[in-house]
Amino acid sequence: MQPNHGIFVENRLRHLVGQGGVDARVLAPVPWFPLRSDCFGRYAEHARVPLEETRFSLPVSHPRYPTVPGIGMAAQPWLLYRAMIPHLRRSIAGGCRPDIIDAHYVYPDGVAGALLARRFGIPLVITARGTDLNLIPQFTVPRRWIRFAIREASGLIGVCAALARSFIELGANPAKVRTLRNGVDLELFRPQDRALARDRLGLDGPVLLLVGQLIERKGAHLAIDALPGLPRHTLLLAGEGGERPMLEERARKLGVGGRIRFLGNIPHAELSAVYSAADALLLPSSREGWANVLLESMACGTPVIATDIWGTPEVVTCPEAGVLMRERSAAAIVEGWHALEACRKPRSATRAHAEGFGWESTSRGQFELFHDIVARERC
Repeated sequence: MQPNHGIFVENRLRHLVGQGGVDARVLAPVPWFPLRSDCFGRYAEHARVPLEETRFSLPVSHPRYPTVPGIGMAAQPWLLYRAMIPHLRRSIAGGCRPDIIDAHYVYPDGVAGALLARRFGIPLVITARGTDLNLIPQFTVPRRWIRFAIREASGLIGVCAALARSFIELGANPAKVRTLRNGVDLELFRPQDRALARDRLGLDGPVLLLVGQLIERKGAHLAIDALPGLPRHTLLLAGEGGERPMLEERARKLGVGGRIRFLGNIPHAELSAVYSAADALLLPSSREGWANVLLESMACGTPVIATDIWGTPEVVTCPEAGVLMRERSAAAIVEGWHALEACRKPRSATRAHAEGFGWESTSRGQFELFHDIVARERC
């Protein structure tokens, strides 16, 4: 699987378990594929995922589910549900009946969780993280599934206030909804030796950084389009995706290819040095829930230039954090850079802003929610 995919889900669970009072087992289904050869690309990556593993002392099972080309999106909740039934049944038969199902992403995982919750009579909490509420409900069949899951859930969590409001707009009882933002690992993400980080990457002059998949929604094409207006800048692109060939061609046509570095996927533990080397993180996305790269960058002392969407204005709240773009465009990125420079704050002040977003309050809120639901079910 992609090494950084869903890392924020793992981080939230690790911190919840780490505070004590909670035991967890993880079911993380992956699509079934029989062959492991590299020539099958990401499908082969699915085949190489072990059936069982332990991550940070947490037992993780990866049941397989079939994928059906053409109708996969509509059928996926049901296929996930069927794949997880045997595992949950064995767990209960072995004396380990969950007190709660904690599902992440409303669609398809939250819907599959709702089907499991109904079948086994276990309370359910669903966390919305972005596309699952700001895009997928636009489709008729998934929207019906999502409203079913919302009715079944005992608790609903939005990682930003905007997503929490979306739950209510989709028919959720407001009493079931709360906002629990993602946190940032302040030990893993901290300022590194900036001169050394830049020297290792061979950087000189102002540096912009974009971390994320190379897909239209993340806006790497806008970052490239902004470079002619920022003639001294280097752009680092950390991530991979299907748009890379198009982006390379776009850069060549604009004559800025020599100022762009395609870094590929970078392990989470190695990102601090890249953030520390940059002068600003760019996030010109069209949709986000709570973008973790914002806090990761700030925790390394690097401010951000980001679109004013969904949970982002709940993070970029002051000049120390960075600036919000007036619109999603290349010109607005250039304006954002000049605005940032006009009131640039010390990197220590940016780090101090991020320190207000640790995991402690989120873990405490999650524990209280779970405790209340379990207590209510036992009455």
